[in-house]
Amino acid sequence: MKKVIMGNHALSYGAMLARSQVISAYPITPQTQVVELLSEMCADGSLDARFIKVESEHSAMASCIGASVAGARAFTATSAQGLALMHEMLHWAAGGRHPIVMGNINRAMAPGWSIWTDQNDSLSQRDTGWMQFYCSSNQEVVDTVIQGFKVAERLMIPAMVVLDAFALSHTYEVVDVPDQKLVDEFLPPFKPEIRLTPADPRAFGGLTGSDHYMELRYLLQREMEKAPALIEETGREYEKLFGRYLGLVDPYRCDDAELVFVTSGTAGFTARVAVDELRASGVRAGNLRVKVFRPFPFDRVREVLAKVKRAAVVDRNCSYGAGGIFYQEVKSALYGRPGMPPLFGYIAGLGGRDIMVDSFKEIAADAMSKDRAEQEIVWIGVKK
Repeated sequence: MKKVIMGNHALSYGAMLARSQVISAYPITPQTQVVELLSEMCADGSLDARFIKVESEHSAMASCIGASVAGARAFTATSAQGLALMHEMLHWAAGGRHPIVMGNINRAMAPGWSIWTDQNDSLSQRDTGWMQFYCSSNQEVVDTVIQGFKVAERLMIPAMVVLDAFALSHTYEVVDVPDQKLVDEFLPPFKPEIRLTPADPRAFGGLTGSDHYMELRYLLQREMEKAPALIEETGREYEKLFGRYLGLVDPYRCDDAELVFVTSGTAGFTARVAVDELRASGVRAGNLRVKVFRPFPFDRVREVLAKVKRAAVVDRNCSYGAGGIFYQEVKSALYGRPGMPPLFGYIAGLGGRDIMVDSFKEIAADAMSKDRAEQEIVWIGVKK
């Protein structure tokens, strides 16, 4: 059924269709509508789930961990300062192998106080052990939540579904909401092999000595390494039922490109418009939108960029003292590999500043004028 819904409600519908059993969340702009709608669904019976009202985001994640330990499918959502407050519990969720799915609406970190989009909140959590999916449309949000649960529960690793504040969270689009019966066919009930039950008492996350701790982390890394293939396999299963494929990356007009933008989130769709206009003016441009940041799709990125002459990574984030975070990952993917193109790093759109078609044209002009990067970061759109 097609509905006109905002990105936040796309998260809500995804959680409902996945038959989440426990939802625990604390409201924060720009996430609030996600949990408001889910609370209404729980109240009117359209979602058979327990909605837990808590005093903080830290408690929200702790509640989800408890629910997951007991064998329930758990969902939450947050943003920015709320995600930062969850940080300790994110390690507990991943280290404890609890396949929670969380929606995070990308919002700039304070101070200065901002409610607008950039990616530093989610990317600050990149080493916690969570998978991270970056969406560029409301349709992709619904589809990613459903697929995220399936991948998470196969690997027993939590998943974060990320969307831009306001550009998606509060923007209405036509969304093909999947049929519940087909979703049930795709996503079976969550039945973990081990769960907390009085009939079989166990300890979860207890004291672990040096003779076992490293092996636990090895197993987490090993399962994360399986995720790229599983995400693609799951995407193909989903495509057979619903006609839409998620995958790891989304290349656009890259095959003959002399310059490829590497983007994520809604900036990827703006880049497509820029690519078309640049090609009309004689510049063979392309765009590679990275959908999955963790695990990073090294092989898919290499496959696309090995064919091009230059690549320009456009980051809506900054690792202070290093540069753009996607840029660092792409550089790591290409380093030491023969035949890879010169790589250029750009930062734009922090704190919700628009990344325009002209921004990409400015980036193209800069990258095309050089044979190699002369500095780690080029800032786009900074007032001087």
